[in-house]
Amino acid sequence: MKSVALSGEKRTERGSTNANSLRREEKVPCVIYGGKENVHFTVDEIKFNKIINTPHVYIIDLDIEGTKYRAIIRDVQFHPVTDKTLHIDFLEVFDDKPVTIQVPVRTSGNARGVLNGGKLRIVTKKLRINGLPSALPDEIDVDITNLKIGESINIGDLKLDGLNFVADPSKVVVTVKMSRVVLLEEEVEEEEVDLESMSEEERAEYEKAQAEKAEKGEGEGGDKKPAEGGGAAPAEGDNKPSDGDGGQPADGGGEGAPSE
Repeated sequence: MKSVALSGEKRTERGSTNANSLRREEKVPCVIYGGKENVHFTVDEIKFNKIINTPHVYIIDLDIEGTKYRAIIRDVQFHPVTDKTLHIDFLEVFDDKPVTIQVPVRTSGNARGVLNGGKLRIVTKKLRINGLPSALPDEIDVDITNLKIGESINIGDLKLDGLNFVADPSKVVVTVKMSRVVLLEEEVEEEEVDLESMSEEERAEYEKAQAEKAEKGEGEGGDKKPAEGGGAAPAEGDNKPSDGDGGQPADGGGEGAPSE
């Protein structure tokens, strides 16, 4: 895991009044624990925000008035309205002592399901892992190349040498879902019939076949399509006026039906 340097100054006074005074000077009250003793200090707010406002996770090399510490950020308190950093907890880490930390997830490869029109969804963007500081990765790489539509990768499917996942193995990390665009395209493909090129008799036969198909329960949306046009053409055929008695308007009505 990458590291970043940060310097601090010891606090000579404690209490909320002193803390508020420090914040007005753009300094953030901090504490580091996990070692021989807890140390209270301050860091520059602007410098710290450059570290915290990134998707990356770092080991912090702290220099508090000449004393060196290696630590991770355990907790950060923010103002509920302004999001101003109010307090930081650091945990001191040691090379021979396992530590638990959250690490971001990164996907690699082109999922087969996405290439087939599915939609990739990263369900868990950070994973909590436990291990020695030397074994902690910058990020957890998840290979999604063989992921098909409807399939998922769970925490239990991931393996990292020297590390343990601190989470439910069945928890989903990434999945490929069927997108609405694909479903709509499939529906359009089913409806690709040029009704305008058909004669009235051909159109009536086609719609009759669609109605019979719907009655047998074949295909999605079969009940709806015949209901919209299945009964229209036979009705026109049954009630078609004789030659010379309004025949032209009946033909015109037949040409308008395909616009549905």
